[in-house]
Amino acid sequence: MPIEVAGQVGPQTLADGASQTFRQGRTGALVVVELHGRYYEQTFRNNTYMVGTAGLVALSANTITLTNTSTPILGIWNPASSSVNVAVLQASLSTVINTVTTPVGSGAYAWAASVGNSAISTGLTPWNAKTLVQTGSQVKGFAGATALTGLTNNLTIMMAADFPSVTALTYGTITNTNVIYSNGAVQNFDGSLIVPPGGVLSLVNTTSTTTMSIVGRILWEEVPI
Repeated sequence: MPIEVAGQVGPQTLADGASQTFRQGRTGALVVVELHGRYYEQTFRNNTYMVGTAGLVALSANTITLTNTSTPILGIWNPASSSVNVAVLQASLSTVINTVTTPVGSGAYAWAASVGNSAISTGLTPWNAKTLVQTGSQVKGFAGATALTGLTNNLTIMMAADFPSVTALTYGTITNTNVIYSNGAVQNFDGSLIVPPGGVLSLVNTTSTTTMSIVGRILWEEVPI
């Protein structure tokens, strides 16, 4: 026997605690309205955290490596002892040239990963996206200048990142009259990538250079297992 769901056409103005019927359009379609931004509820519940660069950070030979000397451009380490999965929500990155004398391009950007890591001794304390205080997170963040000291298993490049890369190997000298724009983008994961306990996620570039600088951030949700 078919089940009929009755609704009401047109907007409703209701007091808190009132019962309501589903809202429908004039064609009978169910109307769904987003109450808050997509991350509001988990942020309000103290589950979202972030790390980012405080300013421009120069790329280096260590931002392309996949060993314990690597300094992730952006990264997360979820300790093996944690009780959460890290659901990556969003990351952003901008790249700028930091010299006028024959700068070397950054190469493509890629996400690299490693699992089974319990002895990393470094990392930044993430910011709580609700309280704006560096407290409450079970994980460590990385943002451009901190090595993965104690990494047990080397990183493996997993996939390309959705950030435009400055790919020319060497540029000519740039004059003071040139206008050089930064290259920036946002990659939305929306929870489609999880860093499990013991896992490391790292953003790397693929051409060794010190003449490019970056600024960026990464946002995630910590979900109890």
